[in-house]
Amino acid sequence: MEPAETMVGDRSAMASTALCLLVVSSSVLVTTAAAAGARPPAMFVFGDSTLDVGNNNYLSGPDVPRANKPYYGIDFPGSVSTGRFSNGYNIADYLAKSLGFPWSPPPYLSLAPSSGRLVQAAVAGGVSYASGGAGILDSTNAGNNIPLSKQVQYFKTTKSQMVAKLGSRAANFLLTKSVFLFSVGSNDLFVFAVAEQNKSAAGQQRDAAALYASLISGYSAAVRDLHALGASKFAVINVGLLGCVPAARLHDASGACSGALNQLASGFDDVLASMFSSLASRLPGFAYSLADYYGLSEATFADPRAVGYTDIAGACCGGGRLGAEAPCLPNATVCADRDRHAFWDAVHPSQRGAMLTAQNFYDSRPGRYTAPFNFKELAQTSL
Repeated sequence: MEPAETMVGDRSAMASTALCLLVVSSSVLVTTAAAAGARPPAMFVFGDSTLDVGNNNYLSGPDVPRANKPYYGIDFPGSVSTGRFSNGYNIADYLAKSLGFPWSPPPYLSLAPSSGRLVQAAVAGGVSYASGGAGILDSTNAGNNIPLSKQVQYFKTTKSQMVAKLGSRAANFLLTKSVFLFSVGSNDLFVFAVAEQNKSAAGQQRDAAALYASLISGYSAAVRDLHALGASKFAVINVGLLGCVPAARLHDASGACSGALNQLASGFDDVLASMFSSLASRLPGFAYSLADYYGLSEATFADPRAVGYTDIAGACCGGGRLGAEAPCLPNATVCADRDRHAFWDAVHPSQRGAMLTAQNFYDSRPGRYTAPFNFKELAQTSL
């Protein structure tokens, strides 16, 4: 290692030089890329563990969900446990690659101590605020994640630093052309389902309606706040078949999906679609693509062999029945052919599942799994 006293000046100078180059060239790069129909300048990521690339590694507390130990990352380059809740790459990674980025945006908490590094990352390709266990509501798994409202606050800090370094005009222009990726809501529904399991059907239905209202209020506020800060293009993934993840199947003697949990997810997806349609009609310079994770999951589970799966019910990494009775830890059992499993652990898709999901949302025929257009078309849309 180099002595800190002899290297700090060089590193500081290098960082300052790099940032100056970014400041000078940012507007030119964004304009050129937009004119050539190339990738968007950046992708900013919000949501839960399906998109988290390591933010939770920086959170303290014994109950924070982390994926920073084997066998997470077993298929990642170097078999490194990066904090992704996957055996390798996740959905955010594959979407970033599809959009033309060499890598997925880094976690905000790895950058936040340095405003220079934060701005460099934002200009170079974006930042991820997603956090495992996070929900739309602050109360969901409270204290053990970065809830959506705080993720938006972190972006506000990012925007302020961008304006300070780049100027308002360059920062706003970059954000207008960037893609804002969302996948959140599953944890809110899981927590609700557990709390409501002993209530009557009528009581659950009444409470679900109130839950939807709270979730849409929080989700809408986050989107409107980001729009006010300069965001224009929203790539949104709805909630999938929650009742078919191994952790949910575990509660059925035959390992069947939970119809009640799937119905809860479907109901939320309906109001989410209405919310974005309404926002698009009211907010100027607003475009979105809503990806149907629920519908894609239905199609996949109806004919799993068509996409190469031999197991759509159990976890590849875990223990006990369906691999869902024990967590994916260094002493867990790991399946041999991970590409043939839909699920990596008790709730998360495998790397191959993430890849197939990203492929379908990026450039599938609009109306099949995305509306009003796919993510590729969203990125190329001129506003």
